[in-house]
Amino acid sequence: MDKQDAAPRVVVGVDGSPSSHAALRWAVDHAQLIGATVDAVGAYELPGAHGWSAPVVDPTFDAEVAREGLTDEIRKVLGESGSSQVRTHLLRGNPVEVLLDASEGAELLVVGSRGRGGFARTLLGSVSQQCALHATCAVVIVRPEVEVS
Repeated sequence: MDKQDAAPRVVVGVDGSPSSHAALRWAVDHAQLIGATVDAVGAYELPGAHGWSAPVVDPTFDAEVAREGLTDEIRKVLGESGSSQVRTHLLRGNPVEVLLDASEGAELLVVGSRGRGGFARTLLGSVSQQCALHATCAVVIVRPEVEVS
C-alpha cells in the first residue's frame, strides 16, 4: 500500500461478517464525501504457523484463491461500479497488527463490531477495541445493519 498518496486514504477491515460489510459501505460513502481512496484490507493467519500447538501447515496457503474471495466479497457488497473504487489488500498476520499497520498515515480506519446479542452486544469485539485503542488515526466502528420488519 502506498501510504504517501496525495489523496487522503480510508482503510477498512473486511472479514466476511455482516458488520464488516456495513463498515465497507460506510467507508466508501465517507471516502466519496472527503475525496479519499479506500483500501479494503483482509488479514489471515495460518494455524500452526506460530509455536508447537498445531501441526505445521503449508506456508504457501493459497493466497490467490483468498484474494479472489476478498475481491468477490467486495464486489458482492458494493456492486461492480462500487468495487472499482476500492483497492483490495490481503495481508498475512494478526488482524489487529495488519489493520494498524495499514492505517498508518490514513485519514481514517473503519472496522466492524461483531455484536453477539444481549449484554455482549454493547461490548466491542477484540479487533475493533484494539484498533480503537492503538490506531494512529481516527477510528470508526460500524455495527451491522439491522433489518426492520
